[in-house]
Amino acid sequence: MSRTNLLDREVGRAMSTLSAAAKQGLGDPALAELVVIRASQLNHCAFCLDMHLTIAREHGVSAKQLDLLSAWEEAGDVYDERERAALALTEAVTVLTGGFVPDEVYERAARHFDAPRLAHLVALITAINSWNRVMVARRIPPGGYTP
Repeated sequence: MSRTNLLDREVGRAMSTLSAAAKQGLGDPALAELVVIRASQLNHCAFCLDMHLTIAREHGVSAKQLDLLSAWEEAGDVYDERERAALALTEAVTVLTGGFVPDEVYERAARHFDAPRLAHLVALITAINSWNRVMVARRIPPGGYTP
């Protein structure tokens, strides 16, 4: 089977619908892009990084935030507490060290997001991890995204 045939149109539409609903429900396009970029960094998905860095810039995410995202924990006040909570949850859900998300990471996020927004944040993290795995499995190179 060709690597280009690993995602059919119906599955792609469903994944796109989930991604769009999660982003819309989160209600903060800049934060959504920071989350998907961080997960894509962890998953080594060049296609998704290329795509979402472009989108993040369109949503006004600063160059400094994009430049320091891989070291967000050490970046001082470049990220606010809400962004830090979302990024910590992103890493915990993406990596699943120990097989679960630590309670303190989830509770930290819950202090900054109400229940519906937290559900959308988790859905967004889940969606980008799925996209990353599909694109990495297919070895889709960066540069194919056009807004």
